[in-house]
Amino acid sequence: MSDMVQRGYVVTATDYPGLGTSTVHPYLIGESEGRAVLDSVRAAAGLTGAHPSRRFVVWGHSQGGQAAIYAGILARSYAPELKLAGVAAAAPATDLVTLLRDDFATRGGKSITAMALWSWARVFSAPIEGVVVPGAMATVDRLAEECTGSVFGVLEHLVSERPLQQTFLTIPDITVVEPWRSLIERNSAAPLPEDIPAFLAQGTTDQVVRPSVTQAYMSALCRNGTAVKMLVIPEVGHAFIAHRSASQAMDWMADRLTGKPAPSDCRS
Repeated sequence: MSDMVQRGYVVTATDYPGLGTSTVHPYLIGESEGRAVLDSVRAAAGLTGAHPSRRFVVWGHSQGGQAAIYAGILARSYAPELKLAGVAAAAPATDLVTLLRDDFATRGGKSITAMALWSWARVFSAPIEGVVVPGAMATVDRLAEECTGSVFGVLEHLVSERPLQQTFLTIPDITVVEPWRSLIERNSAAPLPEDIPAFLAQGTTDQVVRPSVTQAYMSALCRNGTAVKMLVIPEVGHAFIAHRSASQAMDWMADRLTGKPAPSDCRS
C-alpha cells in the first residue's frame, strides 16, 4: 500500500458485507464480493481532496482474488461509470468444485468448507443440517465467528478446526450433492471479458489453491481472448504468494493505469 500511495494512487479496500457485525458475511459468494469491491471504488470518489479518476485496477489474494475477478466480470453492468483497466489476482479462488474437494483432505481445509456451508445456508437458505453431523455444528458455528486476519488468527483457526478431523459431514463429497453442487458452480468464476487484461500469481507449493486450478483458469482466459500475465513462484505456499508477487503486480497495474498494452503469456 505504501508503494501505491507514494506513486500517487488512491487505494481502497472493501470490508465486504457482514464482517465485524452481527449479520452474515457472504463468504465465497462471488457476486456479493465483486459488487463490494466496485462499491469501494465508488466510495473513493466521495473522499474530500482525493480526486480519483474513473480508471482503476483491482488486486486480491485468495478469497480477495475471487472478489477481484468477479469485480471484473460485473464492472461493465454494475458500475458502467467506471473504467476497469485490469484485474490482478494471487492464488484466486476460481474453481470452487476442485478447491472444496481438494481442501477437504488438508489441514485447515475443512474450515473453508465449514465457513462456506455456514454462510451459504444463511444466504441461500440451503439445508446445512442435512450434510453436517449434528455434533459438529458447534465447531462450524465457532469457525464462522473467528477471524483469520493475522498469523495468530490462523493458528487459532487451526485449533478450532481439530474436532472436524474426527467428524464433520454426513457425506463423503459435498461437491456432488444438491443444492450445494449448484451453489458451488454458481460461485466458480467464469472468464473475464476479453478486453480486460489479467495478472495471475501462483506459488508452486500452494495446498489451498493448487497450481493446476490457477493454470486451468489462465487457460480459460486465454481461450476467451484475454491477455494474461502469469507469474509462477517456486517453493511458495498460499499464505505468502500475495506478498512475494506484490512488486510485480504493482508494476503490472501501473502499466495498465498508464494505458500501456498488456503483455500476454498465452502463447507460451
